[in-house]
Amino acid sequence: MATDYDAPRRHAEDDEKPEAVPELKAQRNTNTNASNLIDEDEAALADSYELPGADLSGEELAVMVLPAQADEFTCASCFLVRHRSQIALEKDGLLYCTDCEG
Repeated sequence: MATDYDAPRRHAEDDEKPEAVPELKAQRNTNTNASNLIDEDEAALADSYELPGADLSGEELAVMVLPAQADEFTCASCFLVRHRSQIALEKDGLLYCTDCEG
C-alpha cells in the first residue's frame, strides 16, 4: 500500500479514547503516592548511616577476641586468619593462603 508522506499527520490526541484518560490519571496518582513512600523510607535509612570521618571517640566496641586455634594460620600476605586447609605455600617459615598465591 502506498503512503503519502506529504499528507498531514493525525495526532495521537485524535485517536485517544475519552474513557481511558481518567484511568490513566488514577494510575498516575497511585504511582506518585508509592514513589513518595519510597523516598520517605530512604530518608529514614539515610539518618542511620555513619559517615566516614565521623567522631566515634565516645563509642565502645565489645568484641570477644579468641587466640588463634590449632587448625588456623595467619597468611603472611593478606594477614587474614584462615583454616589450615587453605595453605598454598610455605616459604621461609611463612604461610600463604590460596587466595594470595592463586
